[in-house]
Amino acid sequence: MSRAAFAIALLAATALILSAPFISQVRHYLRTTFPDHFILILGLVVGGSIAAAVLGALVRIRDRRAARYGAIVAALAIAAAYSVATSSPDPQVAAVERFHFVQYGLITFLFYRAWRPLGDAGVLILPVLAAMLTGTLEEWFQWFIPGRVGTMEDVFLNWVAIVCGLLFSIGIAPPAHGVLRLSRRSRRHIGIASALFVVVFGMFFDSVHLGHEVHDSRIGAFMSIYTPDELRLNGEDRNARWQIDPPMDKTRLAREDQYRTEGIQHVQERNRAWERGDFAAAWRENLILETYYAPVLERGHQWAPEQRADASSRAAPAGGDDFISRAYPYEVYPWPSSVFWACVMAVAVGILLLTRWPCRP
Repeated sequence: MSRAAFAIALLAATALILSAPFISQVRHYLRTTFPDHFILILGLVVGGSIAAAVLGALVRIRDRRAARYGAIVAALAIAAAYSVATSSPDPQVAAVERFHFVQYGLITFLFYRAWRPLGDAGVLILPVLAAMLTGTLEEWFQWFIPGRVGTMEDVFLNWVAIVCGLLFSIGIAPPAHGVLRLSRRSRRHIGIASALFVVVFGMFFDSVHLGHEVHDSRIGAFMSIYTPDELRLNGEDRNARWQIDPPMDKTRLAREDQYRTEGIQHVQERNRAWERGDFAAAWRENLILETYYAPVLERGHQWAPEQRADASSRAAPAGGDDFISRAYPYEVYPWPSSVFWACVMAVAVGILLLTRWPCRP
């Protein structure tokens, strides 16, 4: 392993993770300063980066041209196909998603360059694990930043970008012959990196996708990362705290208030239900807000008394046993945290033991 190249790759990965709050600021600036050219600017950055990478590859390729060109074409084809297949209907979001291929293609290449001297299968596996660890950490970090979201969709997007980056790296600088073998040292490094990735992915999944199904006989059910008791305690805390320091939509560096974000999601779902004429759902969403997110509701999101009375009269008088809110935008799994982490740690420890099992060097 080249220590200098590894240090560069590690610094680049760290910078990518820690830049998440500032990327939000940059995007906000571009959207507000160049509202009609935001997509064009990102498109030029992505297109220019890919063109520069392809040009650099063409200059370097002197032998094994068919295989190396094939790897680069495969990388570009996979990136294009995945972008088309999973592209967001929002053109601005789609433009941002394509930028992931530039970011994680570069991160993968830097780690690949660092581990290329290994001369065994580690040169193909370790860069992928390092880049996947970087991508998962970034998405997890984004979960705590206002204006950013960390989702499984973005994690998968990063992983596809990493595969494309590895193929592109192979095209630029193919590994040495004998790459299918695996030395004992590389095997242990892979075990440590894999176990670390499993734990970090577990932390991300715990924060974003583990939660609770809250049942209320008057309303129905909704998903939350909080228990009913935690929701009530959060409500009391925000009610007292916001009397002194009211929440504001800020673009400066801050930590995301997940309780407030959940409340806003129910406000938005209530309003969408009302607009499409689903008054029963709108009424249930408003009851969720009044019962569990009252401090959020009272910050400019309350219905006028007349509208509330109208919604009450239009909604079905029956209980809420059949209602399930769709306000939470991500899949939430009501798994016991202790069981989840027992499984995560079992997998991590199993990987460590498996990769330390005696094998031929």
